[in-house]
Amino acid sequence: MDLDAVRTFVAVAETGRFQAAADDLDLTQQAVSKRMASLEREFGVRLFARTARGARLTVDGQALLPHARELLRAASRAVAAVTPGRRALRIDVVNRRIVTSKVLRAFYQQRPDIDLDVVTLSNLDAPSALAEVAGGTVDATFRSLRDTALPRGLRAARVIDDRHELLVGPRHPLANAGTVTPADLAGHPIWMPGMTDPEPIGYYEDLAAAFGLTIDTVGPMFGIETLLAEIADSSRLAFLAGEGSRYLWPESYDLRRIPVVGPAPVYPLSVVWRADNPHPVLADFLGYLHARYRETADDVWTPAWCR
Repeated sequence: MDLDAVRTFVAVAETGRFQAAADDLDLTQQAVSKRMASLEREFGVRLFARTARGARLTVDGQALLPHARELLRAASRAVAAVTPGRRALRIDVVNRRIVTSKVLRAFYQQRPDIDLDVVTLSNLDAPSALAEVAGGTVDATFRSLRDTALPRGLRAARVIDDRHELLVGPRHPLANAGTVTPADLAGHPIWMPGMTDPEPIGYYEDLAAAFGLTIDTVGPMFGIETLLAEIADSSRLAFLAGEGSRYLWPESYDLRRIPVVGPAPVYPLSVVWRADNPHPVLADFLGYLHARYRETADDVWTPAWCR
């Protein structure tokens, strides 16, 4: 159905005159008449009866009018849904527990007026997530981009360096340490189960190789609650948590989060977006990320592929 013809029909119905509708729509009276004739042919009914006083809706015209108005409202909603700055900004934070979610929340606290849709594409590997950005399903995502080439039209900028903390139970040999070094971890197994994405798996392989660590990423993940319970009950298992990640556990677990220093390994994350994305809030978010990012210092370790 021709929405211009529907819009013209509503204008004639509301003004009661073809010429008045033409003036409102910046058309000629002849153009209005042609649109109405086309609409009447499409439906096979007369919509208006011409009288000395103007145009009067027929019974069929009266039946059509509320539906025509709803069609125009639906069209307006559709335009608003895809108009940059009027639709919600969609950001993939990968996982709501990690630093990306924390950073996005901090941005939203500064801009509570915006419409924001927080997405978690945790089951997608990096190439699949980038395809979502390229296809316009999301406005941006966060990835390490280890061995991942950017598709044409996408841009990326490193904006987060998430330092590691060792998460251990109260009976672990390092439980009472104020800080630990990568060298201190060499004799202690680190358990990171449930990983399937080559990006983080590759990062932890690089970290293990650099410092002679034992990092186990194999095996199923039965949920973060189960993982925390097993670490709390173990005298040997440890977990590497990002400094910006958020985990909650019962007080009885007495888990310890110990900063890793000398050097501090960091997980590098880049924001990825489509270069031609005109959403004004995306531009503000990218500016916020750039402003808060600080280059890595001499006391940190990053894998060679991101230096």
